[in-house]
Formats: sequence, C-alpha cells, structure tokens
Amino acid sequence: MRRAGRLLPLLALWTGVACAGGVDPLTADINARDALRFAALMQDGAVPTADALQRGYLDGAGPGVKLFTPGRIRDAQHLAAVVAKKPDTYRYAIRACLPQLPILRADLRAIYLAFAGLLPERPLPAIDVVFGAGNSGGTADSDRQALGLEVTCPPGTTPEQFRTTMRGFFAHETVHTWQADETPAALADLLVSQALREGGADYLATLVTGEIPHLDRDAWARPREAWLWQEFQRDREAIRGGGADVNKLIASPHFRRWFVNCGSAPEGWPCEAGYWIGMRIAEAYVARASDKRAAIRDLLELKDPAAILKASGYGL
Repeated sequence: MRRAGRLLPLLALWTGVACAGGVDPLTADINARDALRFAALMQDGAVPTADALQRGYLDGAGPGVKLFTPGRIRDAQHLAAVVAKKPDTYRYAIRACLPQLPILRADLRAIYLAFAGLLPERPLPAIDVVFGAGNSGGTADSDRQALGLEVTCPPGTTPEQFRTTMRGFFAHETVHTWQADETPAALADLLVSQALREGGADYLATLVTGEIPHLDRDAWARPREAWLWQEFQRDREAIRGGGADVNKLIASPHFRRWFVNCGSAPEGWPCEAGYWIGMRIAEAYVARASDKRAAIRDLLELKDPAAILKASGYGL
C-alpha cells in the first residue's frame, strides 16, 4: 500500500492542457493517468490477470491507451501474457521512470517552443505516457502521441538515459502527427518514402533537441555510409514499383533489412538503419534548399520522395 500512496497523488501533477489550436507549449504537460492506473495493478509485486487489466486498465482508458491498443496492446489477454513473461521490465519502469515524468515537463515545453518557432502553423499534440505490450516506444495520430514506458525505460536505464530517450520521442512523434498520408508516388518508392518519413522525423528532432537520435546507430553507420547507401539502393530497386500490395512489400527481406526489425536486424547491424539513411537524405535536402522552411514542409508533405532524394543530391 505504501507504493500506491507514493504514486496515486501524482495524478494531480499530470493534466495535459490543450487548446483548440493544439497544445500550448507554455503549458504542455505529460498525461500519465493511465500509466498510474496500470502501476496500481502491479502494486506489492502483483502480476495482473487479463481480467484485472481489462477492468482496471482498458475499460475506461484514456485516448493514449486507445491509440496504443490496435496493433500494440491488442487486448487484455495479449497484454497479460506479455506482462507475465517479463514482469520485472514493468516493475522497473514503474519504480525508476514513472516518478521522473514530472521532471521532464520542462524538456517537453522547450521542445514544443522550438517547434512553435520553426513551424508556427502546425498544432502541437497532446502527450500520453502509457504501458503497452513491449513492442512499441511510441505512436501518433493527428493530434496526440502515446509513448510506451516499458519500452522507453528498459531495466538498467539511468535517469540521464531516460531523459535523452524521452526528449527524442517527444520530438520524433510530434513530427509524425504532422506528416501527410502516403501519396501514390510515395507508395511506388516505398523504401525511400519510409526512410524519409522516419528519418525526416529524426532530422527535425535533431533541430529542436540538439541531439542526434540513437548515437550508437549513428556511430555504426557514419563510417559505413557509402556502403550502406549502395545496399539501400539495391534493396530500393528490388521493391520499387512492386505493386499495390504494400503489406507484401513491407514483409519482404528488402524492406525488413532497414525497418521494423528491432530484435531481427541483420547480424552486426543496429535496428532500423533506414531511419539513419532517411535522416541523412532529409539533412542534405534542407541544406541545399534556398528556402529551408519550405524544404521542411516538403518533408512533411512527402508528395514525391524520389524527387526529394534527387534534389537532395545525397549519394551523388
């Protein structure tokens, strides 16, 4: 009961203030109500059953959990099975990182103020921190991002590491709320499109945080950049114009070398190396543009990824 006594009063700290034009960067906050509800189910070492998770977490859940449920949490049975398999992962995030969230409020506001200066016409999303099924650090829709604490705070994470990770997610997922749906041109060049979608978000994150996401991936990739680009181009051509069955293309080894491969990346590779390639293309595109704000808007609209790649001069 002592643990619950420490956690539950924190409810008053996380309110998530939003306005009609999006979240005000001066009052932006982290909504962790559902994360606290989940934590209460694990107090005193309990491992919640599917029924307990349904009644105490999924029923009456806020918008962050609802956003996280399709394809991630899935349902109470799936979530219960994951928690039962790795309860210490969840206990660590509850103990070590959940209490740190109010400290990150200043970082969130600084990032949002930077975005408001860079793209003042874009509404800033609300942020929810939730517990998922160990398969996603974050996702977003048009007006909200949801972050999975058990992924952003794995066992052993230090406060400094957690802060860096969360700053990166605050910025990266915000960009996803602004990106347009895929155009036919984007779907016809899927590998470049995905690289610019994810790498473009990483690039903009570097602008507002001053930090390169995933320094370990960056350290691995930079000395191999020319070779990586050759490999990327080979896989790009293998699936380019591959037809309307996007799911089939996403499942192909040519796509999975670069994306959706954490836990199954090629031997010796970091996961999601395609993010890094996309970040470098986006960086080159903006660097060459005479109107850099217009170039950034091009990256968000992503009408023709192949044209952006060509204009960037990357790899030439």
